[in-house]
Amino acid sequence: MTTHPKKIIDAHCHIGEIPPWKFYDLEHPVKPTVYDYRNVDEFIKNHMDRFKVERAMVMSNYGVPIHELSFDLNEVVMDATAKSDRILGALWVSFLPRNAELTRKALSYAGEKGMVALKTTFLLGGNPDPNTWDEETKALADECFDVAEKHDLIFHFHTSPGGSSDINNFIPMVEQYGKRVKIYLVHFGGGVSGHIKLVPKFLKWVEEGYKVYTDTSWAVGFGARWLLTEIERTGIGGDRVFFGSDEPWSDFDSEYWKLNGIRDISQELKDRVFWRNYEELFEGKG
Repeated sequence: MTTHPKKIIDAHCHIGEIPPWKFYDLEHPVKPTVYDYRNVDEFIKNHMDRFKVERAMVMSNYGVPIHELSFDLNEVVMDATAKSDRILGALWVSFLPRNAELTRKALSYAGEKGMVALKTTFLLGGNPDPNTWDEETKALADECFDVAEKHDLIFHFHTSPGGSSDINNFIPMVEQYGKRVKIYLVHFGGGVSGHIKLVPKFLKWVEEGYKVYTDTSWAVGFGARWLLTEIERTGIGGDRVFFGSDEPWSDFDSEYWKLNGIRDISQELKDRVFWRNYEELFEGKG
């Protein structure tokens, strides 16, 4: 019988408005997310209160190829954390030299109220593999990791199968930086190949002392089930997985039931994923 967690904390969701876009050379601009949470009031009302989410981590909305937009939305994130004790935030950064000035401005906010994370993606260019970086890219990446270490921030990275965001490209980065900085692999690899590669690798990393974390948003159902089953079987990594809805780019109910509907997993582990891990990691912050 499936029981419900005592509470829900959403460790990965987005805030701020992005425009319609001609994705994939469509004839007309479209807005696949249907809606945005333009500000903190809309986010609390239409996401947190609607789904009975007690606390949440927010970060800039993104998805259109306008680099400056997600940096601009850092202001919305900071406004949300300033106005609500229920919300923590992640600052949008980039390893791309073209975004160096914007990234350094974002990093200057690392000590602001409620800022507990950094967030970036390689969907807009670049590669997480340090072996591909030129001197400028490495210098900027090192600045980001240095600030994350100094302020004890967790670093969120988008993962998805294929291209620059494939989990293979993150392995060298985790193994270079992951023992001094908390690295959060969003989407747990993001697809079948990512899950198959990452489940054994992730648990080995935890066992070897790497500060790796993840959520199962976008994960294929078997991937989430396999990960939690292996955690329960081995006793490794139970404190490293969060519930993340990825709203408005995913679907809250689907993400919730993908985890809570897993059979033969203890309620203790489910509670860890849905709220306890978040509370323990961010205790006293915000």
